[in-house]
This record gives sequence, C-alpha cells and structure tokens, in this order.
Amino acid sequence: MEYIKFGNTGMDVSRICLGCMSFGKVLPGGHQWVLDEENSRPIIKRALELGINFFDTANIYASGSSEEIIGRALKDYANRDEIVLATKVWGQMRPGRPNGGGLSRKAIMSEIDNSLKRLGTDYVDLYIIHRWDYNTPIEETMEALHDVVKSGKARYIGASAMYAWQFQKALHVAETNSWTRFVSMQNHLNLIYREEEREMMPLCQDQKIAVTPYSPLASGRLIRDWSETTRRSETDLIQKSKYDSTADVDRLIVERVASLAEKRGVPRTHIALAWLLQKASVAAPIVGATKIAQLEDSVDALAVKLSPEEISFLEELYVPHPIVGAQ
Repeated sequence: MEYIKFGNTGMDVSRICLGCMSFGKVLPGGHQWVLDEENSRPIIKRALELGINFFDTANIYASGSSEEIIGRALKDYANRDEIVLATKVWGQMRPGRPNGGGLSRKAIMSEIDNSLKRLGTDYVDLYIIHRWDYNTPIEETMEALHDVVKSGKARYIGASAMYAWQFQKALHVAETNSWTRFVSMQNHLNLIYREEEREMMPLCQDQKIAVTPYSPLASGRLIRDWSETTRRSETDLIQKSKYDSTADVDRLIVERVASLAEKRGVPRTHIALAWLLQKASVAAPIVGATKIAQLEDSVDALAVKLSPEEISFLEELYVPHPIVGAQ
C-alpha cells in the first residue's frame, strides 16, 4: 500500500479509500444491490489486510446502517488510532419532517452526534458536507463545522459535489472568520466525466486541497464490456441518471480503456484508477466493492503508471458533458 499526506495536513491516508455506500440494509426505495453486514465484514477486513486505512461513509447511506456496519467492523478488526474515518452530513434523514436534513447549525450538531453513535466512536477524522445547502447561510454552516472540530468530534472537515465558486466562497468565509478550513473535496471525476478539470481541480491544486474522487470507475461502466449487466447496473437509478444520457460518446472511451488494458495485460480497473492517481491533487479515489476481488484489483492498480502517450490515448475522445453532482 502507498500512503500520502492528506492535502495540506499531516495526516496519512492510503491511496485507495474504501467507499462504504455498498454496505447496509436493503430498504424500500433504497439501493437494492448493497451488502448486508455478514457479507460486508469480509470486504472491510480484507481492506485492512491490504493496508487501506481510509474509510468513507455517510449518514444517509442505507439510512445510517452503513455507518453501523463499518463502525462495528472497525472496532473488531482495527486500531482506531490508525484508521482515517470519514462520514457526511446534508442528506434527508427524516424526509418531509422539519430539520430532517441540510446544513443548518441545528442539523449539523444533531447529525454529528447521531453519526458518532452509529459508528461507535468519539470522533470522525473527516466530516464532509455532502452537497451545498442553498437554504442555509454558508456562514452558519462553517461556524457550526468549526465548533464540531473544536469540540473534538471531528479532526478535519471536507466538502463534496459543488461548484468551484461555492467551494471558494466557503474557503473565504472560513479564512475571514478564522474558522476551520476545508481540507478535502470529494468530487465526481473519472474518464467519462471530466467537467471538474475546468475549475474545481485547478482550485484544489492552488489551495492544496486533497481530492478524493467518487465514482472513479463510473459505477462500473469503465471496466466491463458494454453489453454486460450487473444487479447494480440494472437497479441503480442514480448511476443511470449520471451516465445514460452520454452513453454513445462514453462508449468510445470505455473501449479505449479495454484496449489499453488488453495491451498492458492488466484488468481495466488498473487503467481507470491509474489515470486518476496520476492527476495532481488526487489523494485517494473512493472505491466501492461488493467482492473481495474488486478490492484487490483496485489496490493492485497502484503499481500501474501510465505514459503521457497512454494518457492522451485515453483522454482525446472526451467531449463536454452536462454537469452531474453539483446541484
């Protein structure tokens, strides 16, 4: 395993982060492809054996059951001081009810305690705002996050999926008021969705922000034959909304991933992740796994280094896409 300093901090994280959206209870209206606790634990244990120390979940994942599963597994298998544990806030935990989500001070103060209880820990290493809240002043959000850090309930704070102007505004508000500053950006970035390269990635590089891309394999589309289907591809409405509208142009890039992987004699996962890992500011892609072999392939990708010619081969067919992620 390789480790890297997390942006402009002294914290060390593995260069592969295990995303925990794959773990939880199957709920009505929720993801139907998630793994229950019995089937999640072997993957978490194997991640630790492979040297992964960075785990990412969210309060909204399977209505909190993802946090519960990862919390119990890490308690049984790991030394808490060696683990970098991230969770998120913003999602509607009580849909249709007042104060059921968002980034108000009330929501943040309630949800950090709820997450810590489910995770079975006194603190998280990284507390992430899941999206931008248009209904709460950013000053209120940043001061509340600052107080969460100062109370010892979080070590650092991060953000996810927003426009670069919003992220810059939050950084400015924190700096102006001497509040805790975001150290990371978890954004949507992969070979078939590169809109973040326009503004967000240069901003993060300039501000020494750690980038932790989600959907690094485009929900699996980058690494399987175009005609192949999985339970997730058939039932995951979120990934359909992200990629179906651009399928015709994306297919050409997916075919190039397959071509280069065949030429190199490596799994396609290696190519897709190697492309991300060579980008400035990328600390650790958020990789989900429902099989141990998927996890092992992701870790093995660290050994693959792409040449400038190979990078150009993968990138040259990309065309602008509609914004997906930022709201």
